[in-house]
Amino acid sequence: MSPGPPPAWAGPALADVLDRVGATRAEAGERFPLYADPGTGRWVTTGRGAWTGGFWAALLWLRSRHTGDAADRAAASACTARLADWVAADTATRGLILWYGTALAGEDRGARELRTRAARAALAAVDGELGLVPWGSAFGGPRLLARVDGVPGMAGLLGAAGREGAEAAAAHLNRHLDLCGDGDDCGTDGHGRAFVPAWSFDADGGGWLACEDPPPGWSRGRAWLLLAVADALHRPQVAARTPPGRLAEAARRLAAEPAELVPPADTARPDGPLDTSAAAITAVALLKLARLPDPGALAYAERATAILERLVFRHLARGRLLDGCHDAARGTAVRHELVWGDFFLAQALAELTGLADIREA
Repeated sequence: MSPGPPPAWAGPALADVLDRVGATRAEAGERFPLYADPGTGRWVTTGRGAWTGGFWAALLWLRSRHTGDAADRAAASACTARLADWVAADTATRGLILWYGTALAGEDRGARELRTRAARAALAAVDGELGLVPWGSAFGGPRLLARVDGVPGMAGLLGAAGREGAEAAAAHLNRHLDLCGDGDDCGTDGHGRAFVPAWSFDADGGGWLACEDPPPGWSRGRAWLLLAVADALHRPQVAARTPPGRLAEAARRLAAEPAELVPPADTARPDGPLDTSAAAITAVALLKLARLPDPGALAYAERATAILERLVFRHLARGRLLDGCHDAARGTAVRHELVWGDFFLAQALAELTGLADIREA
């Protein structure tokens, strides 16, 4: 369905978030914000951006559209250019970094060239035997992992590499659906089993083994996979290379309404911290699904709007989306402003207000 008139609260909320982006840019300089203290608002930053750098660049691109200011556009372009080192990094999070970091850049030549290089690198990283781009070694730990947070953005990024890229994107998503499940009858065996966000491959004959971390109740993991499925459904060259009906059914199951509009970070710990970033990612995925010719489109749109209204009225303070949870198990930034939470909230609000078409990124 096409978007209707925006709710009255959407425009002011988006303006607040993008005003906050301007303040964050002044504070962070050429560094990349990661998460901010809920009390002081001060950011913890990184020098290279980690897996979240593309979301900061994307926020800057949204702000440049909002203000129309040449200085904001220059800042966004410069930030995207600083992501270039990640092209050669061994990580499946190239999708998060280099798709989101370039997708909203419009006709920016540097962003287009960076995306092309990144697409070729991602295609070269495909492990044909495993049928996916492995998690990689860039962040330490085992390299041969399949994790749901290594799937979003890959349909767009690999798709930029032409037919071979589309085939690789479909294989990458299919393998993760086989392993991680879609929330009900998981994989290809037809037997229900728990959602498992991460798997490790034992090259000595053990095959794929379920990882304990992140846990099966990781709500952001389910949101990441829903987002990846929604992205693939908007790319016929990718969707056509998956089993007929599989992606629509996976979307239906992953989008099944939980009791909460804003879920706990770990659904097995309902009294633990919330994760507003999981809710914001889910809202974006639902708005993408609502743009498809699907019988559930209206329900997807209504659910997304309800999530966004809850985030705006209960968790947004002076443009800061609070109550995001970076890592519940380790107690890291468990009720903070998270840069990716800010981005997905802004992206969803930009869709509602007409600032950006949600299918762009």
